[in-house]
Amino acid sequence: MATLRDIKRRIVGVKSTQKITKAMKMVATAKLRRAQQQIVNARPYANKIGEMLSHLATDDLLFSNPFFSKRDNKNTAVIVVTADRGLCGAFNTNIIKEAVNYINDELKNQNGLIKVYTIGKKASEYFSKRDFNILGKRVGIFSSLNFQSSLEIYNELIPIYLNGDIDRIVIVYNEFVSLIQQKIVKTQLLPISLIKNDEEEKRHQPNYIFEPDQESIFQYLIPKHLKAQIWRAFLESNAAEIAARMTAMDNATTNARDLIRLLNLTYNKERQAAITKEILEIVSGANALKASS
Repeated sequence: MATLRDIKRRIVGVKSTQKITKAMKMVATAKLRRAQQQIVNARPYANKIGEMLSHLATDDLLFSNPFFSKRDNKNTAVIVVTADRGLCGAFNTNIIKEAVNYINDELKNQNGLIKVYTIGKKASEYFSKRDFNILGKRVGIFSSLNFQSSLEIYNELIPIYLNGDIDRIVIVYNEFVSLIQQKIVKTQLLPISLIKNDEEEKRHQPNYIFEPDQESIFQYLIPKHLKAQIWRAFLESNAAEIAARMTAMDNATTNARDLIRLLNLTYNKERQAAITKEILEIVSGANALKASS
């Protein structure tokens, strides 16, 4: 049984941990508002570029364009986006588990080469220590997240795709839904999949006049679309990570408070039992002296 000193030492330790988790929750709360605002700003832009490409696309433009042409999909690159740090609940575990299941269950059946490109320290550590073909890795981009990070990924992966070394690029990340919910998303980055417009929508579309011409605008928007999709994935993952960390630290703070209450109760019971034992020893000693006299 633990002594009073051990219980007191544990109470002090839990209180110190509670201060840390409470501080981390406050930091995450302060960061979350900015991260949410970035998502609100990025989503309409990314969605609108995709819509514009769908409106501009014609069969002739898609047929000769390497960004849209379908391939055998034998060689696939999977971009796995995780956090650089832990203490955010099951955020990293869930995304890694989903990526591994996707690789083992869906992609390996195609009998092709699978390469993994990791974003974040947690994904890099996991896949580097296991039997995976690592295409590349990036660590530390979420500490000072900026658009330049997505440009670097774009400039690194697009030439590999155009050279034919990779037939398909899929990005797996956590999408921010709410403070308590993150949704794992698997999106095919390349070849680009456009939303098909049905005949009813096409009839109601306005008759645009393009300047300089439709093909030039279409070609101009393709790189912007890809960069926007990568940037959005980073922003979604960053906001989801902060929300997951805030929730995890809130739960840890609550658990610490409950544990402190339980330890204080145990401490008081043990102290009362020790006092009672001492009183009984004193009374027994006094009675023994009385009986001997």
